[in-house]
Amino acid sequence: MRKYNPVPIVLARGPYNGAMKLLFDLFPVVLFFVAFKLFDIYTATAVAIAATFLQIGWLKWKRRRVDTMMWISLVIIVVFGGATLALHDETFIKWKPTVLYWLFGAVIAVAQSLFRRNLVRAMLGEQVRMPDVAWARLNWSWAAFFAFMGAANLYVAFNFSTDTWVNFKFFGGLGLMLVFVLLQALFFARHMEEKKEPR
Repeated sequence: MRKYNPVPIVLARGPYNGAMKLLFDLFPVVLFFVAFKLFDIYTATAVAIAATFLQIGWLKWKRRRVDTMMWISLVIIVVFGGATLALHDETFIKWKPTVLYWLFGAVIAVAQSLFRRNLVRAMLGEQVRMPDVAWARLNWSWAAFFAFMGAANLYVAFNFSTDTWVNFKFFGGLGLMLVFVLLQALFFARHMEEKKEPR
């Protein structure tokens, strides 16, 4: 595969590849984690909102394409982060990752079920050749993973301390994503078809 963008892989193609793209996507998450450890949840929320605006502003300044995922993330962080700051209630920001995960999962499921469109295949089909049944399994595995991640976030957020939730959001979320992506790589290796070279 040429690129593998973790969370937004099914929604849009970004202007960056590899590690730089991953670091750019993680920019608000990293700043949120650092700000929380240094200050509190409300400062961290404000920092995350500002970081997301900075991301989009930088892309616009560089005349780069802003991914659909990034626009969606901006709306969600502004709505839920804004509610957290306005009402001084951390419940809203804790719901934010779940809303984002479940939205991605719903988009994949609805596109497949109602429109017979495999979004993962649309994203990676030019780089990878696999049987149709393998693409279908891969597509549904992403929908299931996003559903699981959303549920896991809620479980940790409302059964443990805010500090534990922030640690899970940063270390647990990234760790689970990494494991899932590695499993996907093994799936690709098992089902990938060799491209026939032109004679």
